[in-house]
Amino acid sequence: MSDELLSKVDRGDFQELFIEDLNWLAPDIKQTVSVTDDDGRAVSARNVASYKGLRVWVCDERPGSALEAELDRLISKTTTDRLVIFDGNKDQVWRWPVRRAKDGSVTSRLTSHRHKKGDPDPKFAARLDIIRMPFDVVLDANAVLGKVRNAFDTEAQNESKRASRLMANMYAAVEKAYPTDADPKKRDHEISVALARVLFLMFGDDTEMWQTDAFRNVIQHETRPDGSDLARVLNELFTFLDTAKPDHVPPGFEGFKYVNGGIFNEKFKLPTLGKDFRSAILEACAVDWSGISPAIFGSMFQSVRDAETRRALGEHYTSEENILKTLDPLFLDELRDELAAALARDTTQKKVNSLNKLWDRLGAIRFMDPACGCGNFIIVAYRELREIELEVMTALADLRVAPGSSTLDADWTRLLKVSLDHFYGIEIDEWPARIAETAMFMMDRQCDLKLRERFGQAPERLPIQREAKIVVGNALRLEWSDILAASEHVVVAGNPPFLGHNSRTAEQSSELRDLWRRDDIGRLDYVTGWYAKSLDYFNGDKGRWAFVSTSSVVQGEPVPALFGPVFRGGWRIRFAHQVFPWESEATGAAAVHCVIVGFDREQAPALLVRYSANGVEISRDRIPGINAYLHAAPNVLVEQRRRPLSPELAPFGFGSRPNDGGSLVVEAADAPEVRQDVVAARYLRKYVGARELLHGQDRWCLWLADVDKADIERSPVLRDRLARCRQHRLNSKRPATREWADRPHLFDFDSQPKAAYVCAPGLVSEKRPYFLATRFAPDVIASNLAYTAIDPDGVLFGLISSSMFIAWQRAVGGRLESRLRFSNTVVWNNFPVPKLTRSQREVIAAAGQSLARARVSDTTSTLAEQYAIEPLPKALRDAHARLDEVVDEALGFAGQTADERVEHLFALFQLLLDSEGKFQ
Repeated sequence: MSDELLSKVDRGDFQELFIEDLNWLAPDIKQTVSVTDDDGRAVSARNVASYKGLRVWVCDERPGSALEAELDRLISKTTTDRLVIFDGNKDQVWRWPVRRAKDGSVTSRLTSHRHKKGDPDPKFAARLDIIRMPFDVVLDANAVLGKVRNAFDTEAQNESKRASRLMANMYAAVEKAYPTDADPKKRDHEISVALARVLFLMFGDDTEMWQTDAFRNVIQHETRPDGSDLARVLNELFTFLDTAKPDHVPPGFEGFKYVNGGIFNEKFKLPTLGKDFRSAILEACAVDWSGISPAIFGSMFQSVRDAETRRALGEHYTSEENILKTLDPLFLDELRDELAAALARDTTQKKVNSLNKLWDRLGAIRFMDPACGCGNFIIVAYRELREIELEVMTALADLRVAPGSSTLDADWTRLLKVSLDHFYGIEIDEWPARIAETAMFMMDRQCDLKLRERFGQAPERLPIQREAKIVVGNALRLEWSDILAASEHVVVAGNPPFLGHNSRTAEQSSELRDLWRRDDIGRLDYVTGWYAKSLDYFNGDKGRWAFVSTSSVVQGEPVPALFGPVFRGGWRIRFAHQVFPWESEATGAAAVHCVIVGFDREQAPALLVRYSANGVEISRDRIPGINAYLHAAPNVLVEQRRRPLSPELAPFGFGSRPNDGGSLVVEAADAPEVRQDVVAARYLRKYVGARELLHGQDRWCLWLADVDKADIERSPVLRDRLARCRQHRLNSKRPATREWADRPHLFDFDSQPKAAYVCAPGLVSEKRPYFLATRFAPDVIASNLAYTAIDPDGVLFGLISSSMFIAWQRAVGGRLESRLRFSNTVVWNNFPVPKLTRSQREVIAAAGQSLARARVSDTTSTLAEQYAIEPLPKALRDAHARLDEVVDEALGFAGQTADERVEHLFALFQLLLDSEGKFQ
């Protein structure tokens, strides 16, 4: 697809590119803009596409930077948001204006993105993909601008990356200034406070909170080049900014204002800082902080903390894209829809009434992130609510209830209803909490600058009167209601720590047991503690809540333990993003797979977003309901069960365990020696676990269940190996193992089938199109690293090898990392196979036999290798197609897609539960 897009770019087929391929709309104005230089040369541009007021203009030549800038200036008079393409013979320049607020005005600088014709240019192709609009959803103006900015506002992106690096430099410089014997807790606290203040001061320099560059000038002109007095000057500045009526103004401090708000009220003395920190501050002051979103401070923070600390806290900082995946369907999209509906009312008065009602609703919303880190969620939520509020105010200002009058007062500063003190956070670590508080002040200022851009004025925020409330503490031990009382207006959302059941500390496990009020918490991820707290917090109130979570919460054993209480509490899934790979804005972010699930108590269609394996969104649908496994299917919970739900299935159990210290198991290298002993050779059997089954490795065992004791005496190999096995068991600390020392010829767990059986590995790659089980004769011994089920006629092998089973495995099974984890109690024993006729069993068994023959026809490849080929070899492909045909027919499936297959299986599962009389 990218090659085709670039071909159209190279040919200059821009209108077709944008309208047909990128899903933009036709030009909303038919206009050509022209400019003439001093030599009489005329250059023109035409509008070729548009979307929500953003227009694409094309000039069929490269006239040079001066004329390009002048042509863009003329275009800007009719099109504030525009993409202008200059198409030369050999290359193109795509220009996009980046706006910055500076010195009381908003400036615009053109960014240039060059594309050489004929160049594969994957980065440019990626930009085109970013600005592709969805074909089935109409985006609002903000979303469109966001996509284009994301593609072309690379200057801001680069500034953000540079800012993260400079933040790390400052952290390292100030940390080095502390003596080696300093109390680490006190040191880290002081660094966190000091750098949060420095961030605030640099931002204030660039956003006209006070005299422009006042902070930079203090560092540049009021401190010595060697930095020897830097700590003293900073300590004095911090004190001055927290003083409402200072007795005197130190040199260089004249340009500042009293701040208040808690940022500067804590008193402490920085150590002697030196030249490195002074240089780091001055370098950071060169960045234009007005254009850097405070939402990236989380990634800044992650850049300055060591990886071990991040893992211990389970930190995974969230990109704005993933934050909006959570907040948009949770409540923001609904507010935007309400705005659009208000503007569509048929009379002015109805519009005014609806807009005022929406405005009141915006003011009533309270937002809390109980795992807020550096505040990314509350920052973005605040920004988006202020943006909607600004649109409401703009619409009301444009509506006239009488000639010459406006529906708004003139004093804009007292009209705002969305304020910082409506936002709350809980964070266990102080440093990110300080960053969150500071970042919220900065976001507030950026929103005010937009207000001033629209209305010519903005509130005076200094001294600070209102601020977000960020509580430092353990969110799973604190009472949330002490921070913010629950109500129907409260929205809770965030990205709690990612710690699986193997990573939990003893204290964290204790927290989960207390929250879920159960001793056995099984495989529950630490993130589920936030689910439990939300249930207790809202109790009988409505509200809405959503969390980014590891994909394990919707897989396998934990699902009933988590979602059972949620559904019993009257909550339903409002929206869900199925599993997708996690992306963070921080360097070195952990590679994990996530889901996002949001809840409410309303009765309305739910939004389900599906992704491909590489994280590309493939669909978003409004459906009647979403179940705990994030499918559009009956809301059933797949509990562990000891016997199969379906009478057609024999149970799977673990294979046999030797517990022999390596005596009864014969590795391939030792097999020739055993075979030379003619007595021992009679008891040598093929020995198969998951590794041998999938990768074809040879392994053997001495299977002596029916051994003649005289044979043991006649065989040196058997005597030696059994003596070693006996000693191994005697040396064990487990009494149960020592009891088997007098039976060294036997496996201490013997579950070997007496008839043909299916052998299934415990783990298979998620990339396999089918579950790779194999059918063996009873003389092949299955190890305890595989599962076995008696299968005399081959029906089980056919069923487990089908698309139906792999779909069920993916839907309800657990995972190890991303690999599929087979479970006899959760997956197999709940596999919903209805009653089969004799004919159906025969055709399934025959199709399974054909599949087995297709596999063995390739004598050079292991089972794993055969199924790693894309597409599968023809013989395998045909055999699986036939098997799927007969299994689908037997299970009554006539659909096409994988999702339809899963939905059908859940429906079958519910029917079987109903017939069993255990569905509740």
